[in-house]
Amino acid sequence: MSRSLLAALAACALLLGCAQPERIAPGTPAADVVRSLGRPTARYPLAGGGERLQYSRQPAGQTVHNVDLDAAGRVARVEQALGEALYGQRIRVNEWSRDDVLREYGPPARTMGVHNFDGTIWIWRYLDGITWRLLFIDIDRAGVVRGWSNGDEDLPDPPEPR
Repeated sequence: MSRSLLAALAACALLLGCAQPERIAPGTPAADVVRSLGRPTARYPLAGGGERLQYSRQPAGQTVHNVDLDAAGRVARVEQALGEALYGQRIRVNEWSRDDVLREYGPPARTMGVHNFDGTIWIWRYLDGITWRLLFIDIDRAGVVRGWSNGDEDLPDPPEPR
């Protein structure tokens, strides 16, 4: 490999490493967050005058990072929202609306209908360690969360070597 190619790869790795949401420190101004991470995929108002900047890697990726700003426009919290430990603590069946789901997880990777539910199943992809998983949230026609579950993502087997 040439020296210039190695230098370019090292520069890319350094830039990508710096642009990780987890590395954004509390107290960072919103403008610095956007300068570092780019334009968020969504913005949502929060109670108390704050704002959530959401960085979703759906549908192909497995993360949704929420960067919560306080009323002064500084980072109060950064969290990767897609994690099994958080689902049971957060998702409020029969209480949450479609808007609550979007504020927490952003748009789903895909949606589907099933014959025994009068609504739409929203689906997100995420990693649990090294296992590819799916989060399913059932949203009825009125826009109310009626249930949720998770399961393994069924990936195709790699092709056989020739």
